[in-house]
Amino acid sequence: MGTGLSDGANVERRLAAVAFVDVAGFSRLVETDDVVATKRWKRVRLDLIEPRIVEHHGRLLRVIGDGLFVVFGSAVNAVRWASLLQQEIARHQLGEAGEPIQVRIGINVEDVIVDEDDLHGDGVNIAARIQQLAAPGEVVVTAAVCEYIWNKLDVRLTDLGEHELKNISHPVRIYRAEPPGANVTLFHRARPDLPWSKRPSIAVLPFRNLGGNPDEDYFGEGVTEEIIGNLARSRSLFVISRNSTLRYRDRQTDTRQIASELGVRYILDGSIRRQAMRLRISPQLIDVSRGQAIWAEKYEGANDDLFQFQDQIASRIVAIIEPTVFEAESERVRSKPTESLDAYDCVLRALPLFHTFENRELEEAGRYLDKALELDPGYAQAHAHRAWLSVLLVAESRSHDVPAEAARAKGHVERAMRLDPKDPFVLAVAAHVHALLHRQPETAAGLFDRSLEMNPSSAFAWGMSGLTYCYLGRPDEALERFAKVWRLSPFDPLIFFYTAGAGMAEFLAGRYEAAVPWCEKALQVNPRFIACLRHLATVLAHLNRLDEARAVAARILAIEPGFRVSVFESWYPLRPAENLERYVAGLRAAGLPD
Repeated sequence: MGTGLSDGANVERRLAAVAFVDVAGFSRLVETDDVVATKRWKRVRLDLIEPRIVEHHGRLLRVIGDGLFVVFGSAVNAVRWASLLQQEIARHQLGEAGEPIQVRIGINVEDVIVDEDDLHGDGVNIAARIQQLAAPGEVVVTAAVCEYIWNKLDVRLTDLGEHELKNISHPVRIYRAEPPGANVTLFHRARPDLPWSKRPSIAVLPFRNLGGNPDEDYFGEGVTEEIIGNLARSRSLFVISRNSTLRYRDRQTDTRQIASELGVRYILDGSIRRQAMRLRISPQLIDVSRGQAIWAEKYEGANDDLFQFQDQIASRIVAIIEPTVFEAESERVRSKPTESLDAYDCVLRALPLFHTFENRELEEAGRYLDKALELDPGYAQAHAHRAWLSVLLVAESRSHDVPAEAARAKGHVERAMRLDPKDPFVLAVAAHVHALLHRQPETAAGLFDRSLEMNPSSAFAWGMSGLTYCYLGRPDEALERFAKVWRLSPFDPLIFFYTAGAGMAEFLAGRYEAAVPWCEKALQVNPRFIACLRHLATVLAHLNRLDEARAVAARILAIEPGFRVSVFESWYPLRPAENLERYVAGLRAAGLPD
C-alpha cells in the first residue's frame, strides 16, 4: 500500500512565496455587464498577470474563477511582481469606459507541502486569507515576507496589525506593501465603506435540482444567480462571485471544505423540487465556523410563472440573510475582549443595544459607535448608524439637547453620504433624517427611491419609507410599504417600528379601530417605544376610550416626565396640517400636558 501524504517521512516540503490574486467586486461587475467584465478580466489575466509571473520566475498553479494561485521561489520576486503589476493594471485601464478591473494580492512565505503540481499547508491558507484584507489595488504581505524584503526592495511597508484568520490558530501580522511615493489614487481607490476584509463573507452554492429532470437545472441556477446579484448590492457583505461557486454544482465536497477553499464564514445552500404544477424551494444558511444551520425555510408556489416566483423568493431570501448574518456576527463579537475590538466589531456591539430603548444601553451604543469612528473615520456605515442613533434619541425624547443631537445626526449622515453616496443603507438613514429631523418628507421620499433602486430587498428602506409616506399624509401607500416588510423580513429586529407605523397609517386613514391592534402588537415587542405609545394614546382618545387613553398617557409620562404636547407639535413633521391637528388633539384628550 502506498503511504501518500499521510506518511510524514515521504512528504516533500519546500520554502515558497505563495501569492493569491482576486478580482475585487467581481460579482458586482458581472451584474452590471457580464460580457464586458468577463472579457476585461480575461484580458488583464492573459496580457498582464500571467506574462509577468513568468518574467519574475513564478508559476501559476491554479485559476479559480476570478482568482489566481501563484508560487514563487523568492519572496523578493513575488513582492516585486505584485507591486509592479498593480501599477501596470491601473495604467492599462486608464481612459477605458466603465468600472476598471482591480485586484487584491496577498503574499506569504512558509514551508509548504508539495503534492505533485499543487501546494498545501497553513502557509497557503494564510496567503489566501490575507488577500481578503487588502483593498482593491493593494498588496498585503505577512511579517515573514517583510523579513525577506525589508532591505532588498524599495517598497513602503505599512503595519496593519495582527489579524485573526479563519482556521489559523495564531494571529498573523500583516503589512501593506506599495512603492514609495506611489500615486494613491492610481494604486488603489479610497474605500469609503467597510473594508472587504471585515465584512461577513458568504458563498451562495448553486441550488440543487431534486426533481430528477436535468433539463430543469436552469431554474436552480437562475435562483442562485438572482440571490448573488441582489446580495452583491449590499455594502455589508462580501459575496463570492457566481463563477467561483459554479464548480460546486455537483456537491462532491462538504460545506466545510468549500468554505475553506473560498475563504468564507457563511454558505447559503438550497434545493428545488418541481412536482406537477408546484415548486418547493428549500434554502438554508450555514455558519460554517459553528458547523450549524442558522436559518432554514421552505417556500412553495405554483410554477405557472416561474420567473416571477424566482424573483419573489430570491428577494425574500436576500432580505432575511443580512439580519441573520449580523445576529450571528454580533454573538461572535460579544465574546471578544473590549480592548481588541476594531471599528467593525464596535458597530456589531452597538447594534443590539439600539432597540431596547433603555437609556443605559443607548448610551453604551453611542460609545461603541464613537469608538468605531475614532478607529476608522472613513467608515460610511458607522457614520450612518451614529446618525440613526441620534434620530432615535430625538424621536424617543432621550436627548437632553435636541438641537445638538439633530445637528449631530445631520453631520454624520452628510459625512456618510460624501463617503459612499451609493450605499443603500446610508441613503435610507439620510432619508429618515430628512423626513423626521428636517421636516422634509418630500426630499426623503426621493432618497428612499434611490436606496430601493440599489437594494429592492431592503426591509429597512421599505419600512422607514412607510413612515415617510405617513408624514406625507399618504397612509395607504405607507401600508403597502409596510406589507413589503412583512413579506421580506417577518422576524426583522425592527418589526415593532413597522407595526407601529402601520397603526399610525390606519389612524391617518381614519380607521381607528384597525389602528389599535397594530400599536398593541408593537408594544408587546417593545413596551418602551414612546412613538407607539403616542399613536395608541391618540387613537384611544379618538375612539372615546378615555380611561385607556389616560393609562397610556401615564406610561408616556413615566418614561418621559417632561413631555409637552406643544413641544412635540412644534417639530413633528405630519402633513397636511389637519393631520397634525387631529393627532395632537387626541394627545390632549388623553390628558397629556400642553
